[in-house]
Amino acid sequence: MELVSEAAVHFSQLSMFPYFDGAHYLVSVLSAREQAGAVDVASRSPFASWFSAMLCCFGGGILSSILLAEPPAAILSNSTNIIYATAVWYMVYYFPSDLFYRCFCFLPLRIIAAAMKEVTRTWKILAGVTQAHSRFKDALLVMVANGWAKAAGGGLISNFEQLVRGVWKPESNELLKMSYPVKISLLGSVLFTLQHVELLPVERHHLVFIYTMFLITIKVRMMLTRSSTSPFQPAEELIGRLVFGLPQASKITKEKVTSDKDEPKVKESVSKEETGTSSSESSESTRKRNTKKSE
Repeated sequence: MELVSEAAVHFSQLSMFPYFDGAHYLVSVLSAREQAGAVDVASRSPFASWFSAMLCCFGGGILSSILLAEPPAAILSNSTNIIYATAVWYMVYYFPSDLFYRCFCFLPLRIIAAAMKEVTRTWKILAGVTQAHSRFKDALLVMVANGWAKAAGGGLISNFEQLVRGVWKPESNELLKMSYPVKISLLGSVLFTLQHVELLPVERHHLVFIYTMFLITIKVRMMLTRSSTSPFQPAEELIGRLVFGLPQASKITKEKVTSDKDEPKVKESVSKEETGTSSSESSESTRKRNTKKSE
């Protein structure tokens, strides 16, 4: 047990720069590139592509600054990180023969980078909670919100990032349908806030170690199984039914499938009615012409 505790202490003292921050920039830009139309935008407007990538990399810091009434442009003052992220963006989009991107399409390398990015998620939550506590003493909601914004800002401002690329999809708003990273960041922010105000009886380095290992395990499992389903979905559905009276996801899916199946039948019946109407109209016109001839 002492060995695990010592490992947790050393783990909590890790420096994020340059390796873990680099992994965060890499995974963020790779994800941005794999969005529909992103490569076309990069070929037409490199500046729009760069700005979109920077929003993905530093969205958490920007959103956190807005929440705490600080200048969002302050993120640009860290020129080292901006240059670092820009170099990653350039290699992902413009490396000769696309070799850099193809290299990180190799699943083992992608898993390593994604696992390192999850480590930065923990550090960002902790930094956001600590920063909010220094400004607003014991304001639990502010601490949770800022920790959440720091860790999941790139997802929460995804609509604005899409708008930079000329895409407008308001239905993809993370608040309407949260993705797994946004959900797990919110959960982590709540846990670290409770620990920070001593409502959660656990040492910080232990919580950092346990939470990060949980993030890495779930992320690796999701990548190996190629699943995007949240592991919290059963609990979410249960809480939704008990507290808010929401229908089961399976029922919604069945109703959607049924409506999709009925739609062609409706169209077919409408077309038959139209065909019948047109044929009756043509026969009526023919009858009238024959009547006129007889007259």
